[in-house]
Amino acid sequence: MKITPVLILGNCLEELKTIPANSVDLIFTSPPYADSRKNTYGGIHPDKYVDWFMPISRELFRVLKPKGTFLLNIKEKALNCERHTYVIELIMEMKRLGWLWTEEFIWHKKNCYPGKWPNRFRDAWERLLQFNKDKKFNMYQNEVMQPTGDWAKNRLRNLSETDKTRDNAKNGSGFGKNVSNWLKREMAYPTNVLHLATECGNKNHSAAFPKALPEWFIRLFTKEGDCVLDPFMGSGTTVSVAQIMGRRAIGIEILPEYFNIAQRQVNLAAKNPKKAYEKIQISLFR
Repeated sequence: MKITPVLILGNCLEELKTIPANSVDLIFTSPPYADSRKNTYGGIHPDKYVDWFMPISRELFRVLKPKGTFLLNIKEKALNCERHTYVIELIMEMKRLGWLWTEEFIWHKKNCYPGKWPNRFRDAWERLLQFNKDKKFNMYQNEVMQPTGDWAKNRLRNLSETDKTRDNAKNGSGFGKNVSNWLKREMAYPTNVLHLATECGNKNHSAAFPKALPEWFIRLFTKEGDCVLDPFMGSGTTVSVAQIMGRRAIGIEILPEYFNIAQRQVNLAAKNPKKAYEKIQISLFR
């Protein structure tokens, strides 16, 4: 399905108001972290971050469909030798607004280069917070199944009687499943930890994430023809991936230089979507 994304140059708080209510299936975005990317986006102090983001959160709540999902890539920073609490504070304010904080995914950066500080080591992971408007939301888990691999050979090699006979959990937690059922399967559902390498050669943006990251969540939470929104589009990774996957996409970016880069990404994806998709798959499963 060939669909051209809608790219908008402007402030997302204002531009979001032009998007109809309940029209977006997935919001996947990474806003500027507190006091980060000052040279590009000016930076927001951690103490002011919640006040800055909440008006945007209200608009995102409005445009998301009742069964849609919002994935927020964000992480707190260290300030005065301790982690700041602005992410926790933001979660609490979003819950008061009506968001359900339904899950938290971890992106493990497999190729994070070494580093050391006096009181901590270098971060090798980032979180992706999942928010929903309703407890029942669209989720296509079979689309992200992965080869069972060594887990089947090791964990399932010596099953206890409990593993073979336990009833399904009544509370829906996933515990209590009959583990022996997986012996016959070559594919299994993944965990909430994604092991993906950063694309270190990406010079387009100061904080571009790998194409495989939005691709995984687009597969999990949308179908072809659904609408994906990135209100902090940057160099256009999310919208170009959504385009390649046959989703409608909307991207908003405030800086003209990154907006232009996003336009070029979209144009390249339109020329050879099959080749672009194959590259994403290689980075996802390598």
